[in-house]
Amino acid sequence: MPSKLISAVIVICCFIFSALIGHYLFADPTWSAGTALLGIILGLALLSLMRVWLRQEVCKIIGGAVGTMAGALLAFLISSGLYYRIETAELVATLCGLTLVVFMLIGMQLGAAKALELKAASGTARPSARRIVGILDTSVIIDGRIADVCETGFLGGDLIIPEFVLQELQMIADSAETTKRTRGRRGLDILNKIQKQSQVNIIIEDTDYPDIKEVDQKLINMAKGTGHAILTNDFNLNKVAEVHSIQVLNMNQLANALKPIVLPGEIMKVQILKEGKEAGQGVAYLDDGTMVVVDHGRKHMGRTVEAMVTSVLQTPAGRMIFASVKG
Repeated sequence: MPSKLISAVIVICCFIFSALIGHYLFADPTWSAGTALLGIILGLALLSLMRVWLRQEVCKIIGGAVGTMAGALLAFLISSGLYYRIETAELVATLCGLTLVVFMLIGMQLGAAKALELKAASGTARPSARRIVGILDTSVIIDGRIADVCETGFLGGDLIIPEFVLQELQMIADSAETTKRTRGRRGLDILNKIQKQSQVNIIIEDTDYPDIKEVDQKLINMAKGTGHAILTNDFNLNKVAEVHSIQVLNMNQLANALKPIVLPGEIMKVQILKEGKEAGQGVAYLDDGTMVVVDHGRKHMGRTVEAMVTSVLQTPAGRMIFASVKG
């Protein structure tokens, strides 16, 4: 990001350059003042453009620069014929300036848009014939279930881990708090486990957004820029991504979808582990963690009983089963 001093120098230089052009091309002071004002506007527009381009990938910046030079050359060739066809100097200067700006902008956009294709054609692109499944969030890495999903081979593609997510994971692993430090180290172990698998490749992406401090917002911007999905367990990030029309792959939703379907009237054997909220209720858990609330199960605490399913409730947090002790 350009500093305030550099920004001021750019605006002043554009002002002086435009004022000199107006002084030498036009004898009218009004035109000279107009070109000087145009120089200030041009300087401010140039600063805004620099702020946008400094956030882009290096290959896009190079492609945009090449496209800008090509557009300027084409505009010069087109404008050269105007001097022989138009006698009014003011009109010639205006048309040449507009032609130069338009062709430079077109060249810059085309060069940036085709930068990745040019990079692939030159043989320096990242070799990957597989599709990208999505971008990993810190929460889904620490959760650990993503490693088991990768090992099954269901993903059928590669995963992207941004550099800023790795930095956040390292900060958590270096935390002075024991719980955070354990979670961070678990996340790093999960990444190592995924990298050792042959089914999925881990792609570390160094794209960053220096102006943005929040990792979640960086993930949103990256997903919008690349068109990839976000893999996360974060409920709030899930909702914000949906607002931005970004595809989200939530591991909690996947786990809930894979839980076995239980219908009312089925008989299951469960072990009553604790009391329920209502009088006489007992609480049990299935192997996948699903909570089973058993009526009249309190007096059977610590024992395994047969319970008949009465209803199933689907909540954002998961599935709850209500049952009653058989007989």
